[in-house]
Amino acid sequence: MSVLSGDPCADALTPQQVVAAVGVSVAGKREDLAQTGPACAWSNHGTGGAVGVSYTVNTHVGLSGVYANTQPQSAVWRILPDIQGFPAVAHAGTKGGEIPVGFCQASIGLADSISIDVSLTLGASKRNTEDACSLIPQIADMTVTTLRAKAGS
Repeated sequence: MSVLSGDPCADALTPQQVVAAVGVSVAGKREDLAQTGPACAWSNHGTGGAVGVSYTVNTHVGLSGVYANTQPQSAVWRILPDIQGFPAVAHAGTKGGEIPVGFCQASIGLADSISIDVSLTLGASKRNTEDACSLIPQIADMTVTTLRAKAGS
């Protein structure tokens, strides 16, 4: 999938979306993961809030791999409404461990063998009042919108 062949720091979120997500205009920092693929994180150092996007292209199992590998180990697991027609789940923490406060990750299946992960870490002022897993669909939707625009669909 050529839409995921680029740099997530340049392609996953527009500068305006980064401001909407973390509250400041900040450059993304590449944090690629050998087992999954290219990744980028945007952090607001003032609040501690952050957003991350990773392209899961190296596993070739798509969302089914998230169900097989991540679901059994997750403390939080929520099937989300489709993100622009793509299946998605939100997950956080490790089963038996504490649920992380202010953190959630969404996995969106873009094709049978490809998915993207979007993570959200809430800033300090929102950590105990907002649910990151309730807000993650908005970040996922922004990401899919931007990737679709890049793909020209």
